[in-house]
Amino acid sequence: MTRLSAITPSGHAHVGNYLGAVRRWAREGSAGDLYFVSDLHAMTTPYHPQRLRARARELLAVLIAAGIEPDQVFVQSDLIRQLGALTWLLECACSFGEAARMTQFKDKAGAEGRTAARVGLLTYPVLMAADILLQGADEVPVGDDQEQHVELARALARRFNSTYGEVFVVPSAVTPAAAARVRDLADPARKMDKSRSDAVGVVYILDDPDMVRRKVKRAVTDSLGRLEYRPDEQPGLANLLEILAACTGKAPREVADGFDSYDRLKEAVADALIEELRPIRDRVRGLLDDPLELDNIRAAGAVRATERGSHRLESALRLAGVG
Repeated sequence: MTRLSAITPSGHAHVGNYLGAVRRWAREGSAGDLYFVSDLHAMTTPYHPQRLRARARELLAVLIAAGIEPDQVFVQSDLIRQLGALTWLLECACSFGEAARMTQFKDKAGAEGRTAARVGLLTYPVLMAADILLQGADEVPVGDDQEQHVELARALARRFNSTYGEVFVVPSAVTPAAAARVRDLADPARKMDKSRSDAVGVVYILDDPDMVRRKVKRAVTDSLGRLEYRPDEQPGLANLLEILAACTGKAPREVADGFDSYDRLKEAVADALIEELRPIRDRVRGLLDDPLELDNIRAAGAVRATERGSHRLESALRLAGVG
């Protein structure tokens, strides 16, 4: 069975990405799993080309540094010729209505104005379907915000198979195991976001220990002075307890019993984060400082991903009348 997961380089990798997804992939993944850096998805809104390239490399290094096997990773844009061809086939099997009713498109296009939104924002769920179908993924772990996109991939796979011939595995969306949901330290009402311009509440994997400590020390709590795990009433405090719990392997309510002040809790959270991130940060920096090793891992991943998808793409092109 092949399970496929991705991470988008819309910003620097942060502790929420690591505790919420990447660490779990490394610890709980199986030999058939695939993980990729979805840099093409980061192009649906305005971006800086050099930053995109650098962040894609950084995220690839993060996946490796976290302990994911090098033969399980690749970068999406290294398959751009295959994905471009398959995306066109799938776009020609997808209706405008199906694409336009994707919730993320409506939300983002609504904020930007539909006439100003890029066409790629409308069609990127079809590219996501191509990502999934090209690799023959059986399962795609996703949150609620992406489940609709997997449903589109399922619909397009079925439609293509029934119209032209059996080529694609029909994937299933699966709910990943519960993991840490890290909130912004400065604004616990929202999740930690790597694309947010204000980084005061975002702890990045490459932050040095002093920076981590400063950000945690400034974390928003409350004036209740009650050290209990109450996410609805005390979201800032709950966020700190959840981070400490994720780092120590304990339950948030259990770790709350060990402190008598917010300051001491913040000190413990900072210490735990620094130690949790230290080996990952050191390994990432080592990979980024040794371009040859990272380039070799990336090149080998591109070859394997290309080989995995080539027969499906060739069959799909031939059956669609253009190969």
